[in-house]
Amino acid sequence: MGQMQVFDRGLVRRRRDRAAATVARVAPILEDCADRLLDRLDDTTRRFSRALDLGGRGVVAPRLAARGIPFVVSADLSARMAARAGGLAVAADEEFLPFAPESFDLVVASLSLHWVNDLPGALIQIRRALAPDGLFLASLPGLGTLQPLREALAAAETELRGGLSPRISPFPELRDAAGLLQRAGFALPVADQEEVPIAYRSALGLLADLRAGGEANAVLAADRRIPPRALFPMAAAALPQGAEGIMPGLRLLVLTGWAPHDSQQKPARPGSATVRLADALGTVERKAGETAGG
Repeated sequence: MGQMQVFDRGLVRRRRDRAAATVARVAPILEDCADRLLDRLDDTTRRFSRALDLGGRGVVAPRLAARGIPFVVSADLSARMAARAGGLAVAADEEFLPFAPESFDLVVASLSLHWVNDLPGALIQIRRALAPDGLFLASLPGLGTLQPLREALAAAETELRGGLSPRISPFPELRDAAGLLQRAGFALPVADQEEVPIAYRSALGLLADLRAGGEANAVLAADRRIPPRALFPMAAAALPQGAEGIMPGLRLLVLTGWAPHDSQQKPARPGSATVRLADALGTVERKAGETAGG
């Protein structure tokens, strides 16, 4: 209850309800990001039998089934969006997951956690829903995503209104991601990032795709007045355009964490080493300030 509210979750749900009819327009982007995330499954010999697709918008669940996972549940804040996956679908809020502890041995959240107000709390619930030695895979847009559009909109609105309203969602930094996993109780947390190349011929195409995917602005602090007529044309004209068109930037943060289990590797206790570092490196140990000559 004391968690800071950044997003209007009711608005997020309504936007995703509407986007269920249009999200196929951005399927190539969603599929590419899902494939990049699920490629991490090739790095483990662990076999999974009960998977949760959290907010996959109809592209993740079929890929999990194609990998031979026999039981896949698709959950989404929007019941309409969850139903796109086919099979077993559940309307569920990521901030209040309705699953019993240890229900799944794999949870996948592809581009679905960036509209969550309490991300640490959501990660704790995901970890609880995992059986021991279960795997969590997630991707979400990172800091720098849509930065050219953010700057163009800010400059245009400042000129037209003398102030600005947040029109692009805030995104997390890579350095915070692994810490969030560790705080949530995940073992062996890993966070990395990669750039997903996307180009548009026009700014209108970019804005249309954001709406089609249910990614329109849902920040609570946003100005809900009708924007000035010139705002979007002015911002569009200011967007940098290269040989391939407008590059909006999608910086994908990829998170990996395991539910703790006794079989997992653990860091050695301080002072438990049985071999000196100097011996391992084949060198001579010296005291601080001591030179090779004496």
